Amino acid sequence: MTDARRIVVKVGSSSLTTAAGGLDADRVDALVDVLAKARSGGEREIVLVSSGAIAAGLAPLGLRRRPRDLARQQAAASVGQGLLVARYTASFARYGVRVGQVLLTSDDTSRRAHYRNAYRTLDQLLDMGAVPVVNENDTVATDEIRFGDNDRLAALVAHLVRADLLVLLSDVDGLYDGDPSKPGTSRIPEVQGPEDIEGVSIGSAGKAGVGTGGMVTKVEAARIAAAAGIPVVLTSASQAADAFAGRATGTYFHPTGRRSADRLLWLAHASTPQGSLTLDDGAVLAVTERGKSLLPAGIAAVEGEFSAGDPVELRDTEGRAVARGLVNFDAREIPRLLGRSTRDLARELGPAYEREIVHRDDLVVL
Repeated sequence: MTDARRIVVKVGSSSLTTAAGGLDADRVDALVDVLAKARSGGEREIVLVSSGAIAAGLAPLGLRRRPRDLARQQAAASVGQGLLVARYTASFARYGVRVGQVLLTSDDTSRRAHYRNAYRTLDQLLDMGAVPVVNENDTVATDEIRFGDNDRLAALVAHLVRADLLVLLSDVDGLYDGDPSKPGTSRIPEVQGPEDIEGVSIGSAGKAGVGTGGMVTKVEAARIAAAAGIPVVLTSASQAADAFAGRATGTYFHPTGRRSADRLLWLAHASTPQGSLTLDDGAVLAVTERGKSLLPAGIAAVEGEFSAGDPVELRDTEGRAVARGLVNFDAREIPRLLGRSTRDLARELGPAYEREIVHRDDLVVL
């Protein structure tokens, strides 16, 4: 913690709001106090991934609890997101610190140009001394609105901005080897790898009922970040000051993989496939072991309704997902291309068809 210069901090709804909905100004101010101090006059850079938009919009809209239907969730997010950012703006202003709102969707950020744009925006905000406040764009998101209470988003943002550390703040002070409310359980101080928590019973959403995540999504986020070479600290919002001071608290996840600047992590962990392509054995081998692009000649079948640029799942003949990629053709175009060489297709249909179905630069092996 003391060596980390660029840190991504994720805080959940239950740490910012009341169970009835609405922001708790004292809780927000307490978190900002810790983060402002942690910046140490600009020596550290903080990116804040903050849940709470939907929860903040409940009370103003007269909703007693988080709605289950998508339309009212989006309405609550629309009202709550403005309140959330306004609260952060006022709270950070006490320290002369500016904030910038950044709303992301997983679909946008798995695409090459959007990924670069997101990185440039966040990097520029940090260079200018601002604190980016990141949230998922719940107002227009569909499947993404249930995206693990922003835990996974935080792991992917940490990868995007090349962070030195990811801090996940919850209402529980770490990962326990059982239900922390029951006697006989103990906190797991560090995790060297997945084998350290095999057999550990991991709970779901917390007591507050305003968030969608839980320990399951936090452990999954820690796994994603650690596999990308980013260490993770999981602790409670109430112990954030201890964590930033480098004192022993929470659970520390050691990095298990190497760092990369590859947007394909988003494609693997954040995209929702819109269809699937079944590959013959030769194409499976070419894609998964030889690092080749997927050509029409290697496709046996196509399923789903998708457009060019959408993520699709690549399956073997047994139906197992072996890769995921961004497709270059609409679903309706592909059936007449199956099993044919790009040279023949170009001669018959034109030069636009002398290209890959999925280019290797837009493909990740699962």
